[in-house]
Amino acid sequence: MQEIGSHATWTLPLVGAVHSDTIVTTWVAMLICLALFAWVGSSYRSPRVSKRQTVFEGIVSFVSDLVHNALGPSGEAYVPFFLAVFVFVFLLNQFDILPLRAIGSPFGGSPTADLNTVVPLTLAVYVLIFGSVIARRRVGHYAKHFLQPFPVLLPLNVLDEVSRVLTLAARLFFNIFVGEILFFIASSIILGRIMIGAFNLSLAAVILPFFIQFFNFFVGAVQAFVFTLLGIIYLSLALGEEH
Repeated sequence: MQEIGSHATWTLPLVGAVHSDTIVTTWVAMLICLALFAWVGSSYRSPRVSKRQTVFEGIVSFVSDLVHNALGPSGEAYVPFFLAVFVFVFLLNQFDILPLRAIGSPFGGSPTADLNTVVPLTLAVYVLIFGSVIARRRVGHYAKHFLQPFPVLLPLNVLDEVSRVLTLAARLFFNIFVGEILFFIASSIILGRIMIGAFNLSLAAVILPFFIQFFNFFVGAVQAFVFTLLGIIYLSLALGEEH
């Protein structure tokens, strides 16, 4: 039985040990994203409006509304980035639904249950935020907010800014990781052949993985939304946009 949080590893020159299953699964998710966008994009070659266009444009409108509500018309340039973040994180979150590890696959599980994935994703969002602050010449505004409402609160404001980075990564990681723990516990009960008197607990628990996987799917979708929404909000706060 696989241990919770265990990962297959590769040893790379200059880098050392890396989680090979996380890397492979992440690359598979990226390929799926590219194939998905290419598949949707190919439908626009026809003048007819297809179902895939309708569904995808609904997602685009959803993310676009989030960006515009936070940033106004100037946020249009950020819609592709946050759309890609939402779709990518959603796919990463859902990989644990597939029993790939159980059948001996070299990849599988949700890469977002690994800090080595969620931390770079969070840093990518903050690279966009800091780059936008510089590009839009909002450095003065961004630096000034550390002194608000009083300069003496500078240490607390710096701590608050750092905590945003940590909580953005931790929120996604722990919510997905807990889903894996629940599935691990259910599997342990089923395989443990546990009897409580005449009651076969292991047999009764057979149905649990189905409910847990449905729960994990729901949580994965919600966390993709929350991660994207918080990224948009933090960008809006950093730019100090007023509408």
